[in-house]
Amino acid sequence: MSISLKKGERVSLEKVSPGLEAVFVGLGWDVNQTDSGGDFDLDASVFMLGDNDKLVSNNHFIFYNNLKSPDPDTSVEHMGDNLTGAGEGDDEVVVVNLKKVPNDIQKLAFAVTIYEADQRKQNFGQVDNAFVRLVDVKTKEEILRYDLTEDYSVETAIIMAELYKKDGQWRMSAVGDGYEGGLQAILNRYYN
Repeated sequence: MSISLKKGERVSLEKVSPGLEAVFVGLGWDVNQTDSGGDFDLDASVFMLGDNDKLVSNNHFIFYNNLKSPDPDTSVEHMGDNLTGAGEGDDEVVVVNLKKVPNDIQKLAFAVTIYEADQRKQNFGQVDNAFVRLVDVKTKEEILRYDLTEDYSVETAIIMAELYKKDGQWRMSAVGDGYEGGLQAILNRYYN
């Protein structure tokens, strides 16, 4: 049975799903029909962070042009860009093998950004039903889910959730932090 998180809540993956090895992180959203004049293209990305809360290297930024983590086991893999967000369910998916994430990675931050938001005059106030969910790769069962309920009327980028290590165990935090300035604002936060 899936656990629904609220903004700011944290949970140990070992407590909710003992022995969990690999997850897919599904991110989804619906776009309001608006008069912005352009199509919406939302993109999911993952920032693989060290203990200083910064990207370990440029190759540790996982997105539509860099789908796989640089470690030999490919512990994090983005399953590809969805240009429209049409349909039900997950719009973009990232697979994470928790057992194979290198020790120098302490946190995985999952973000969703609106491509060319300023040029297209778009923001997350025009997006409905945004969510992030964790699914056990083995059982295909949803473990955790966080539905964004806040109104992000000026934000063009959101850090949805974080997977992080604490005392040697993986935990998930429902973040929901919005940023103006799109992807660049989040890059500024995580680059040295």
